[in-house]
Amino acid sequence: MAAHIVYGLHSFAILLGIVGASTVIGGFVGSLPSIIAVILNYVKRGDARGSWVASHFRWQIRTFWFALAWLLVAVLLIVTLVGAPVGIGLLVVLTIWLIYRIARGWLRLLDRQPMYV
Repeated sequence: MAAHIVYGLHSFAILLGIVGASTVIGGFVGSLPSIIAVILNYVKRGDARGSWVASHFRWQIRTFWFALAWLLVAVLLIVTLVGAPVGIGLLVVLTIWLIYRIARGWLRLLDRQPMYV
């Protein structure tokens, strides 16, 4: 159940990024729903250890941290101005990647299948 809640919180954070003033990636790594989701991931992943659901907690945690790392790279590129076109392109790719990761994970969870990470 906790994995569903986490996917829901991450999806809500993405939706906030789409309809709000921030970007999807900014909404994903910086919004309260997403931060609550990551905390919930760390709290509940021990309960799932050894089950197929554990792979979803790992998938969700890695999605968040990789998104944050790539966001930092993109921001550094944008700040240099020379790398700005690459940084902006990276943000677009990162947005698509985030939507894919959350959708794919949640669909596999609904099908009661583990994530292969």
